[in-house]
Amino acid sequence: MIRFSPDFLENFLAVVRKYMQLRGGLTQKDLSEKMNVGISTMSRFLNLKTSNVDEQLVANLIATLEIPLHEIIDGVEEESTETLKRLVQFYKEQRPTDEEPEAPRPGDGPKKTNATINVGGRKQQMPFGEASAGITRTELSMREKLETLSPRQKAYLNDFLNLDVNDRDLIVDLGDSIFRYFRQRNIQF
Repeated sequence: MIRFSPDFLENFLAVVRKYMQLRGGLTQKDLSEKMNVGISTMSRFLNLKTSNVDEQLVANLIATLEIPLHEIIDGVEEESTETLKRLVQFYKEQRPTDEEPEAPRPGDGPKKTNATINVGGRKQQMPFGEASAGITRTELSMREKLETLSPRQKAYLNDFLNLDVNDRDLIVDLGDSIFRYFRQRNIQF
C-alpha cells in the first residue's frame, strides 16, 4: 500500500490538469478513454469526490500523461516511493507502443457483462469479465487467461501473490463467499 501525504491529492490533481493541457488539451473523457477507466470514475477523482487516494488510478495517470516523478514524489511517503515507481512502470509497460495495434473499441469483439447487486441496501453495477466469441474462459490456458486481464486486475493479482499464505487464504475465503452469494441469487457472469 502506498502512503501519501495529507495534501497529496490536491497537489497531484493540479499537476494532472497541467499535463492534460500539455498533452494536447485532453478532456476528462479523452483521459478516461486513454486509460480505459470509466468516465464517472475519472470525474469523481479529478473533482475530489473520493474519500481516499486510489493508488492504481494515480499510477495509471502518471504513466498515461507521462508525468515526471519529480513533480509528485514529494507527496509520497519515503517508504512508499519504490512501490509507486514499480506501479507506474507496470502501467507504462501496459501502454500500447506505435508498433502494437490499437486496443479494441467497445463493440468490436468481446463483450463485458454487468450485474446489479444489492449491497447494504444500495444497488450497485458490477462489471464482469469478457465473453469471447465462440471461446469460453474454461477453454483458455492459464497464460491466455492472464493475458486477458486488465492492468488493474494484473496489479491486484500481483498484490495478492505478495501476501503471505494466511492472508491469501483470507482473500480466497472472502471471494468464495461472494461467488456463492452470486450463484444463490442466480447472477450470471
